[in-house]
Amino acid sequence: MASPSWQEIVRKVFEKDSRPVILYDGVCNLCNGGVNFMLDWDNPTQLRGNFRFAALQSEVGRALLQRGGRRPDDISSIVLACEDGKTYVKSEAILRIGKVCNQPVRFPSDSFPGPWPRNVRDVFYDFVADNRYNFFGISDECRLSDERFDNRFVSDL
Repeated sequence: MASPSWQEIVRKVFEKDSRPVILYDGVCNLCNGGVNFMLDWDNPTQLRGNFRFAALQSEVGRALLQRGGRRPDDISSIVLACEDGKTYVKSEAILRIGKVCNQPVRFPSDSFPGPWPRNVRDVFYDFVADNRYNFFGISDECRLSDERFDNRFVSDL
């Protein structure tokens, strides 16, 4: 049996759940720490939260990367993939995620500048991203499962 196309995977990801998906490097300690932070701060009184998560290395992560016009093996950036097809990367993804924490999901207009111009923000983002394994280390495996947050992680379909 043939593997499903990336289009079919993306359709299934948003078929019953419209929450945006945050793609993160599943073996990066910094990235896993960011996921843990989000689990604590993204609507902590509700198990559902505003966001779901998938490792960039997963089948779902690879499909959402392709939908966003990126290579399926590109693990260079955090990615925020929205149901409407919009994809945000690097500092823009972080700002949009931060804006939503503890609030209903609504994104500011595309002209949302953040505190610094995107190209300046992304220079700092790229420096940290390029050195994340040296600064924070790597794990041998993606984040371990936690039943309390099962509905927050998009598993391979």
